[in-house]
Amino acid sequence: MAISLQLRRHPEFLVRRWCTRFMTATMLCLLMLTGCASLPNAKAALETPASHKVQFDSAQGALPAKKSQVILKQLKQEVGNLDILQKHLALEQAINPENPLVLGNKVTLLKDGPSTYKAMFSAIRNARSTINLETYIFEDGQVGDEFAELLLDKQAHGVQVNLIYDSVGSLGTPKDFFQFMADSGIHVVEFNPVNPLAHNSKTWLLNNRDHRKLLVVDGRIAFVGGINISNAYSSGSILRHRTKTGGSSFGWRDTHVEIAGPAVAEFQKLFLDTWQKQSGAPLARRDYFPQLSKQGDEIVRAIGSVANDPASPIYLTLLSVINHAERQVHLTNAYFVPDPQLIKALIDAARRGVDVKLILPSHSDSWIVFNAGRSHYTKLLRAGVKIYERRGAVMHAKTATIDGVWSTIGSTNLDWRSFLHNDEINAVILGSDFANQMEAMFANDLAQSDQIELKQWQRRPITSRFKEWLSRLPEYWL
Repeated sequence: MAISLQLRRHPEFLVRRWCTRFMTATMLCLLMLTGCASLPNAKAALETPASHKVQFDSAQGALPAKKSQVILKQLKQEVGNLDILQKHLALEQAINPENPLVLGNKVTLLKDGPSTYKAMFSAIRNARSTINLETYIFEDGQVGDEFAELLLDKQAHGVQVNLIYDSVGSLGTPKDFFQFMADSGIHVVEFNPVNPLAHNSKTWLLNNRDHRKLLVVDGRIAFVGGINISNAYSSGSILRHRTKTGGSSFGWRDTHVEIAGPAVAEFQKLFLDTWQKQSGAPLARRDYFPQLSKQGDEIVRAIGSVANDPASPIYLTLLSVINHAERQVHLTNAYFVPDPQLIKALIDAARRGVDVKLILPSHSDSWIVFNAGRSHYTKLLRAGVKIYERRGAVMHAKTATIDGVWSTIGSTNLDWRSFLHNDEINAVILGSDFANQMEAMFANDLAQSDQIELKQWQRRPITSRFKEWLSRLPEYWL
């Protein structure tokens, strides 16, 4: 009951509920007016061998072929089969030719809101030139006010602040909250405004949302993950606290990452690209791309996807790593409404002996999203995919680790909405050291989750089966 009450009050779930109701009611109209976007044919995209060799970038630019091969040999010691890894990396590079594999980065794993906000506040306070913030939800409240005050203070002291917030995601935030920042010199862009009269393009793109969570400070530090700017994240997932009504509530389980090094420039490009596409005001002259030096030993790739993009780089990258996994596929995700190709990739991996585990939420206020995901459990369980539901916290993370060497953290859910209708952003990290941290975090979540057993699942009530069937009908729009 406590979790359900908290979920009903949380802005992202309220937005999900609003969007679900709106999209279900207007589905036929949208189909007639705009048609349907579709996911790419992953089989055709991923079965074609990449013709080029894997190449890495550094702070000084692209590495020579020989040095790139040395890096591959080092990865071989971590993952095992060099041929499989090289094929996977080559395919991934072919999918994302504009997003290089960048060496020399320091990557810090941030678990839950308190540690993430602490790191972000520190970076903002130390900003000297620019702060670029892109977020789905910017909620007014204790956390939002603290962010706003910091941003306003830095703007007043000569740091140029540029903000992109999603119109639907921040629907509950008063307009004067953003107007005050704009009047104080902060450049503010409302992504695809709900009000069609305020839209910058000829087409009203209500269904296409900016679900990214990205902060870039001075072009030197980037933060990426699943955490919005909201009071819901003010307590960690291990804490149980009292609500204003006297009841008990659970914290939010989410994941972010802090990146320092040459890869930050790639995240900066993604922010500026969105700014331009949304017809943001001309940016103040600043050094958005300073000279970056090596900060650590991690290999990082920045991947951004946009709504209705036929290339679907995040989607194809995820299918690629699952299709080429040899030992482990460990996924943690907040919204699980998989398409047929993703289901097939998970099933094929499990059947060839890969340890496929999914940690998913055990609660959601949107019964349609929750049950649409659960409608796929039987097929996955029969194939050997292991499914767990996180208890004692509201699961909101979007992470993956593959074979103990490939990791990703970002804003992308495992659903049609993220793959087709949203702008999303993920960081991919290659290397066993960071993957080991991710696996430790996964193991901790696993210990606090309940496994869904096939025999028990098959005995669920007929009412549950009916809700699952009914929820599958509009899953493309969820």
